[in-house]
Amino acid sequence: MTSAIRMGVLALLWGSGFLWIKISLNQGLTPGWITFVRCLLGAAVLVALALGAGQRLPRDRATWGRLVVAAFFCNALPFLLFSIGEQTVDSGVAGVLNATTPLWSLLIGLALGSERPLRAARSAGLVLGFAGVLLIFAPWSHGSGLTSWGALALLGASASYAVAFAYMARHLTGRGTAPLALSAAQLLTATGLSTPALAADGSATVTWTGILAVVVLGIFATGLTFHLNYRMIADEGPTAAATVGYLLPVVSVTLGALVLEEPLTARVMAGMAVVLVGVGLTRAKTGPARKPRAADTSGPPLPARP
Repeated sequence: MTSAIRMGVLALLWGSGFLWIKISLNQGLTPGWITFVRCLLGAAVLVALALGAGQRLPRDRATWGRLVVAAFFCNALPFLLFSIGEQTVDSGVAGVLNATTPLWSLLIGLALGSERPLRAARSAGLVLGFAGVLLIFAPWSHGSGLTSWGALALLGASASYAVAFAYMARHLTGRGTAPLALSAAQLLTATGLSTPALAADGSATVTWTGILAVVVLGIFATGLTFHLNYRMIADEGPTAAATVGYLLPVVSVTLGALVLEEPLTARVMAGMAVVLVGVGLTRAKTGPARKPRAADTSGPPLPARP
């Protein structure tokens, strides 16, 4: 499989996660159940892959304690927030807002002292990125959704990923546990953490289409995408893997328009372009970084995410 084909397959599977969430919601599944099932199925895939690769799950209490924090901010919380957000916001827009994670990571890096003071290009990227979010929701328009609970939930999910990456860089990565086993353990932990959300969900009539959608979401868009992303990082380096992140909003917007007939407005398209340009500028290299107090959080994520 060539690099371009592998990248395309990964972007399609990963970016389709927002579509499967929307279909699951439309077919009767609640946010709590979507979160629980995708964590459970994703964990099952990763455990099987880890065991097949001869990797053992962590055994020490300290690692499992840190996994609780990582699983909450990287899986249980953002998975739930994305499902809540997509109750009122289109799946394509959700994919675009997911692309703001590097912007939040940069802000966290500045707060922790792991980032150099921003120069012109990266400062402009940060401003452009969040300006793109404003353009998408147009808060100056009557009835716009920027301050709605759905939009805020989606932004909160992206910020939660950034918090998780900062925490994992400092407390989980590079400590001797194999990546597949570590991610499998993390999704197992997230499955347990997402269980209480089931009690808060009401009952609804679920169709077989909804069940199929959440199964695809858990197995392919959560578990398998991590494995493919991990393989791309190992075979081609983190830069190639990070490039996939720029394709996810394009995939989510395209699938939302084609499959769900979501409106593909000029404002959303322009906002997506501005967000991606902003993210690209924030990743610009400005010279050797000073010794950080925390590891760099702007690189490609290892844990499974939409």
